[in-house]
Amino acid sequence: MSEEILVNASPTETRVALVENGMLQEVYLERTQRKGYVGKIFKGRVVRVLPGMQAAFVDIGLERAGFIHASDISPLNEDGMEQRDSEIEDITSILREGQSLVVQVVKDPIGTKGARLTTHLSVSGRQLVYMPYTQHLGISTRIEDDNERERLKGIVQSKVEELASEQHAGGFIIRTVADGVSADEICADIPFLYRLWSDLEDKIATAKAPAVIYEDLPLFQRTLRDFVKAHIEKVRVDSREVLGKMNEFADKYAPEIRQRLEHYPGERPIFELYGIEDEIQRALEIKVSLKSGGYLIIEQTEAMTTVDVNTGAFVGHRNLEETIFKTNLEAATAIARQLRLRNLGGIIIIDFIDMKDEEHQRQVLRTLEKMMERDHAKTSITGVSELGLVEMTRKRTRESLGQIMCEPCSVCQGRGTLKSAETVCYQIFREILREARAYDNKKYLVLASQTVIERLLDEESANVADLEEFIGCTIQFQVESIYSQEQYDIVLV
Repeated sequence: MSEEILVNASPTETRVALVENGMLQEVYLERTQRKGYVGKIFKGRVVRVLPGMQAAFVDIGLERAGFIHASDISPLNEDGMEQRDSEIEDITSILREGQSLVVQVVKDPIGTKGARLTTHLSVSGRQLVYMPYTQHLGISTRIEDDNERERLKGIVQSKVEELASEQHAGGFIIRTVADGVSADEICADIPFLYRLWSDLEDKIATAKAPAVIYEDLPLFQRTLRDFVKAHIEKVRVDSREVLGKMNEFADKYAPEIRQRLEHYPGERPIFELYGIEDEIQRALEIKVSLKSGGYLIIEQTEAMTTVDVNTGAFVGHRNLEETIFKTNLEAATAIARQLRLRNLGGIIIIDFIDMKDEEHQRQVLRTLEKMMERDHAKTSITGVSELGLVEMTRKRTRESLGQIMCEPCSVCQGRGTLKSAETVCYQIFREILREARAYDNKKYLVLASQTVIERLLDEESANVADLEEFIGCTIQFQVESIYSQEQYDIVLV
């Protein structure tokens, strides 16, 4: 399977596309005026403690205060390490309003919710994640080979012991990208992370809340750190300036990937050449067409995302059960791709077409699980419920593609539907009746959209005449071109 990464950089926005076998699988956006906050460390101030929720709100300098739960707060012992065996009886015993608190963002502000925070701090290197307040040594679950896991743990333990005389503390997590990496490359991360944390400690001591203490690398450098693995053939960049910075980063931290970085000099935009722009546009739509003629309906709400599978025009060649099975198999692959592409997270409910054959159900579920294995985000599939629904979760740390690129419709306010012209006409009739009872008036002027006025003068003309006779007043109409279908005004003339 061929994989490559495309980087489209401009002064206002950086976009990164992960392409597998010529098909877009994931896209990441970072805007200069609206960068994400995940991974940033802040010195904040507690503004409100909620004993009933065992949580608190912390001002970190953003539009909305961040939220931290008691389970995400780590009381420290005399050595500055987490007291893992201690129980937090009440959040009021560890936090008070006005108190300074060093926190890290684990989830970006999404919708009306502020950022989700933790005091379990960490900073990332190329191969390792450093956790200054714990002695834990962990390893990515995506590294499955037992011998490789033992090798990597041994390398890190030996280096940590070697540097113990310098009074460094803390623990590490070995990242997925460390799989197969030499001991020298892994060990190089450890003193670098120690130095980085030492500098941050100095900054924490002098900063006044709210203040930014640490922020992660820009998107184009995080791409090299997190996504460029052995199977990535090329990283094509359309900006010489950004390519230069990526080359510097690669020379310092990942020289083995330097030769895979190349400049795209073409006049035609790189995302347009590879069809990425069209794919992004389709990823913002509710309906996803399948090659068989079936389709998906994907709807995202604040609470969850639902995916409905339909056969559409696909009728199969043998029988209905075969049609349903083939549509569901194709849908399972498409759903896995759409979840990655749209960056949908949280609770996800999938309504596959009902299958009577239990073996067909198992095969569809296995296909979904297999395709989700390639996802960078952590996922969990619980199986088929009694109602025939597949329930799953996908870790959500950043806004979805739709939330980044779109905003609620100013006409329908995000509902996705409008009141019909007929409904608006009947609202107008009711309001005129209320006005007629309240005021002694002889004429009314209705201001509304073209569609509503046309209906009032056509299909509803008889009802208008009856209403005029009933209230003893004249009703006139005027089109307001700037009004949406739901907007209207009734003026007493």
